Formats: sequence, C-alpha cells, structure tokens
Amino acid sequence: MTSDDPVVGVLSIQGDVREHINALGAAGARAVPVGSADQLVDIDGLVIPGGESTTMSKLALRDGLMEPLRAARRAGMPMFGSCAGMIMLADRVEDARPDQETVGGIDMTVRRNAFGRQVDSFELEVPVAALGEEPFPAVFIRAPWVEGVGEDVEILATVPRGGRDGTIVAVRQGGLVATAFHPELTGDSRVHEYFVSMVRQTQVRKRE
Repeated sequence: MTSDDPVVGVLSIQGDVREHINALGAAGARAVPVGSADQLVDIDGLVIPGGESTTMSKLALRDGLMEPLRAARRAGMPMFGSCAGMIMLADRVEDARPDQETVGGIDMTVRRNAFGRQVDSFELEVPVAALGEEPFPAVFIRAPWVEGVGEDVEILATVPRGGRDGTIVAVRQGGLVATAFHPELTGDSRVHEYFVSMVRQTQVRKRE
C-alpha cells in the first residue's frame, strides 16, 4: 500500500464487512469500516455490503446515515453494492416493506430475494465482459435480481435463472456499480479491482 492508494470505506452497520475489507486490500485499496456520517468525508469510495436490506435500511435511518449517504452519492462518490447493497443502490424495489428506504442512484427496479431463500443459495460461473474473458465464480445467497433498468444503466452480467433468459445480476450507472452476487466470498478480486479502478478514475478527474 502507498499513500496514493484510494481509501475505500465499507458501510459497517450490518453485513459481511470484513470480507469486503479483505477483498479491497487485495485489489489495491486502503479499506476502512464506515459506521458514521463524519467518516464519509475521509473516503474516496464506498462499498455497501451484502446482508439484510431491510435491517440495513432501518439502521442507516436510525443512525442518521441515510441522508449523508445520499448526499455523498449525489456529490459523485463512487459506490459499489453487493446483494443487499444492490438493493440499497436501487431507485425502485419490489417485495420490500412499504417503509423501506434506499440510498438510490441506479435507475433500476430490483426484486428482493428473487432467487429464493437461504437454502436456494448457489454458485455459478458468470461471464462479465468488463472483467475479462474468464467467467466470474459468483456466489448467490438470498439474492435479488434486476427486473428492469433505465436507458443510462449499463448491464454488466446476466444469467439464465428464475425461469427466464437474460436475468440481470450486475449493472453500472456512472460511478455506481452493483451485483446481485457476493464477490467478496470468492477469493477472486476482479470485481473489487474493477471498482477500485473506478475510484481511481474519479480521483484523477477531481485533480484535473
């Protein structure tokens, strides 16, 4: 690590924080847990981890984090959400509690637990062109999927699951990226490397 490495926070109110911190370190970032609004000013990018999206939303509201997270996103902070984090970055959520709030920012509709319950978890080799020719060993745990996206959203990966072809499981819109699967559980750091490269690009643009 060097002083030029980006500082990437992992939202630490709920979910698999440690695994993301380890994966970000392997991807060349200085990773730190973020559990309060004042810590957002010290980071260059943020990961919203997998976990339970309803609980995560409630805790973010309780701790006064939701509005600062939205403000950071609007100000251009790169963010990556995995599984529950994908739900947190969605503008619209199906099968959610009526009072569930999100950070938003990606023009997509996400369906919670679309792939089934914990017992329906699975692993699948998923082609992701942005990561190279080798498929990514994706881990799906109570995973959402994307029902639909707006015209400014880039579809990064789809899988033939849920009784239909082309089910969307990874997207990007500007400085926001989200996956329905858990890359932090695989030992393959390519998704985190992809996100860290986005953070570096944002740093360069800010200096110009």
